[in-house]
Amino acid sequence: MRAIKDRDTGGEIIVRHLLHRMGYRYRLHRSDLPGKPDVVFPRWRKAIFVHGCFWHGHGCARGARTPKSNRDYWTGKISRNAARDARNRERLQDMGWSVLTLWECELKDEVGLASRLRSFLMQEAA
Repeated sequence: MRAIKDRDTGGEIIVRHLLHRMGYRYRLHRSDLPGKPDVVFPRWRKAIFVHGCFWHGHGCARGARTPKSNRDYWTGKISRNAARDARNRERLQDMGWSVLTLWECELKDEVGLASRLRSFLMQEAA
């Protein structure tokens, strides 16, 4: 597990390149925010998390599969990850931040992703 990266993953790079091409500028991995969001827009108080489907327990085919070995460990770990993600999201929202979670499986459709990012960034802060 030492080889699993927690930042600058393939999914993050895709989102960051797309945001940059769209003309947005951002900050990365703000450690003073709960969960260290992958992409942060401080002026607008918006945060984006890019989650791997397996590691964060997404409901898609890749995220819903169960490892064949050491099942108890992995199911516990993934459920703890999902609970931690929910806590961090709630804490950010309590601080007045808008949060968008993007899943690894959603990054293939670049046009849809760009539309989703644009609408998230253009909406008024809650």
